[in-house]
Amino acid sequence: MATADRKSHFPSIEKRYGMPMAHWFKQMERVAGKKYPEQIAFLRENHGFSQAHANALVMYTRGSKSAKRFNTLDQYLAPFDPIKKKTVKAIFKAAKAKYPKMEIVIAWNHPQLKLGDDYILGVSVLKNHILLGPWGDKVITRFADRLVDYKTNKKTIQVPVDWKVNAKLLQDIVKDRVKEL
Repeated sequence: MATADRKSHFPSIEKRYGMPMAHWFKQMERVAGKKYPEQIAFLRENHGFSQAHANALVMYTRGSKSAKRFNTLDQYLAPFDPIKKKTVKAIFKAAKAKYPKMEIVIAWNHPQLKLGDDYILGVSVLKNHILLGPWGDKVITRFADRLVDYKTNKKTIQVPVDWKVNAKLLQDIVKDRVKEL
């Protein structure tokens, strides 16, 4: 899971780039009025920062001390309209039906189904659709014949915001992932 506290990156930033955080905060003062992409580029191009380290430093200096924004599904769903909320809850209800021990957790600021230490299915709500992110190796490929009515890419399935949830499909995807574990 992604690190929630941006400060947790500081020891590795100091070690990898050879300077104390006071130095890096001074560097950030030089680009304080710039936009996020410009600040990231400054650290990457001038100091060899990785994207993760640059993001941690830039976001910290912009006042975001933690990458974690939500603790519960309801918090994640709060800004969305009732249709999207209902669809997401129906997705999780259907997916959990055969495996009630799965829990809904927030990881990478998105709700995920988790069984023990393993992720099963993630969901992202976007403006015009909802993305299902089944975990596992080649899930989309194995279910291609059942996904022809959906837009897919290598790792996600796009469904309408008002999707009439295909419980059987979700349960089969979950079963496939659990079998893989």
